Amino acid sequence: MPIAKVPSPSALNRYSAKQFHQPVNFSCDAPDAHAVYLCGDFNDWDTEAHPMKRQTDGTWQSEVHLNTGEHHYWFQVDGKPVLDPRADRRDHDLQDHKVSLLMVA
Repeated sequence: MPIAKVPSPSALNRYSAKQFHQPVNFSCDAPDAHAVYLCGDFNDWDTEAHPMKRQTDGTWQSEVHLNTGEHHYWFQVDGKPVLDPRADRRDHDLQDHKVSLLMVA
């Protein structure tokens, strides 16, 4: 009787959903802002979960690892939601608010 070979942990995780995270760079042009946050369905719309870092040119940047698929988001600029003009497209969330839409492949 042949002995069954047990796959290594790395082989078991090769096709796991955990492996499909992609680093995504977000950029918001808000040179006069005091604080900018990235809010989206990937962080339960938490207005403080992803603070963005101010760059010398006045843009704000953040990198977030996202699963493949569609993601709704906006920037919280000094307490106000702002859509991303560079988004793949615009959509509405479950409460019918306008949101930016990003497709991650």
